[in-house]
Amino acid sequence: MIDYIKGEVAELMPASVTIEANGVGYFAQISLNTYTAINTKKEAKLYIFESIREDAYQLFGFADKHERDVFIHLISVSGVGASTARMILSSMTTQELEGVIASGNVDQLKTVKGIGLKTAQRIIVDLKDKIQKIAGGTLSTALAGNNAVAEEAVAALVMLGFVQGASQKAVTNILKQTPGATIEQTIKAALKIL
Repeated sequence: MIDYIKGEVAELMPASVTIEANGVGYFAQISLNTYTAINTKKEAKLYIFESIREDAYQLFGFADKHERDVFIHLISVSGVGASTARMILSSMTTQELEGVIASGNVDQLKTVKGIGLKTAQRIIVDLKDKIQKIAGGTLSTALAGNNAVAEEAVAALVMLGFVQGASQKAVTNILKQTPGATIEQTIKAALKIL
């Protein structure tokens, strides 16, 4: 199994890349996040996922191991293939996706092309626990770093009539994505989610 390919970026498109390593060109499909990460580089190291089927042998490349781990979890969900998983990872960063799954935000997941209500629900149900484990506790870290902002924002949302648990999840997600957000910015962003 190929773990990673390191070499010269021979050809780069928003959805694919050819990496030349030791005279061999490896064609890999990539997400927009990976494209952005390697766009200005002459050399790149891509972590690889090999998809071997009866009718096709494909390589999927990722700028970091974490994105590959999330991709592998996504394709483990019934009804989510490699192309759909790549589309999800092109539509949002791994941190945004983890926040969406952790908060159970089905509507946000449905905005991805090819994801319907049932698939979005299945992704959230199947991956909620797994995503929190591979995220390495970043949800609680985001709250710890912005404790005062988080506490005040959650208290304000509860006073506005929102459930405390949902409010905490929303605030955690927002502070994870924008760590320097003020209380006002956090509350406004949370109102859009809740």
